[in-house]
Amino acid sequence: MKQHFSDLQNKTVIVTGGSKGIGQSIAQSFAELNANVVIIGRSQDALEQTLALLQEFDGNHKAFAADVNDINRVQSIIGEVVQQYGKIDVLVNNAGVNIPKPALEVTEEDWDRILDTNLKSVFFISQAVGKHMIESGTKGRIINIASQMSFVGYIKRAAYCSSKGGVVQLTKALAVEWASYGINVNAVAPTFVETEFTAAMFTDKAFKKDVESRILLGKMPKAKDITGAVLYLASDLADFVTGETIKVDGGWTAI
Repeated sequence: MKQHFSDLQNKTVIVTGGSKGIGQSIAQSFAELNANVVIIGRSQDALEQTLALLQEFDGNHKAFAADVNDINRVQSIIGEVVQQYGKIDVLVNNAGVNIPKPALEVTEEDWDRILDTNLKSVFFISQAVGKHMIESGTKGRIINIASQMSFVGYIKRAAYCSSKGGVVQLTKALAVEWASYGINVNAVAPTFVETEFTAAMFTDKAFKKDVESRILLGKMPKAKDITGAVLYLASDLADFVTGETIKVDGGWTAI
């Protein structure tokens, strides 16, 4: 029996939001399997630090600075990746943002930033990559990072829940349209994860206690706990899986 995920070797993988947190862990996991990993992120310093981690492993790894809301810039990067690598095998739409506020205090600017980053960019980046996959005949994988908030409501997250619920439905819609081209489109829905992104909000001890009380496994996951589901969906093991969202939430949504 071949080693699990060995089929990911030499695959070209794009990870948005790949310089920090969950995205960094996902990118590093692909690099460890000797895939060629391209990370996209806003911070040049963070990108360079993560790229250095990736270059400890075999593969042709690159980093591009861009805000995923700059659709033209990201589309240009995708074109560069296709030119340099010949094709894109896997896209992981990981970049995301949250602005925790009571619903009565959410501004139009807050709403637009969250929906544009978490949903609009996912569609247009998937569209650009999907086009290249279809034109090249690549039997590719698109994996969207959704959230347990795609399925449940929670305080101060009206816009975030809306955006992540949209990601699950978008995942299904693209899976339906692109199955005939051999493109599998799936999502992974984590719970709260201990990262730089969430550190500030967990300084509120009552909030942290409430979150932990809802996770059946009794603790919050690390970023590396999310990567297994992503690797599975990117690999040959998931050949017959499309339109699905895998919850990695420690049991939060089981109740």
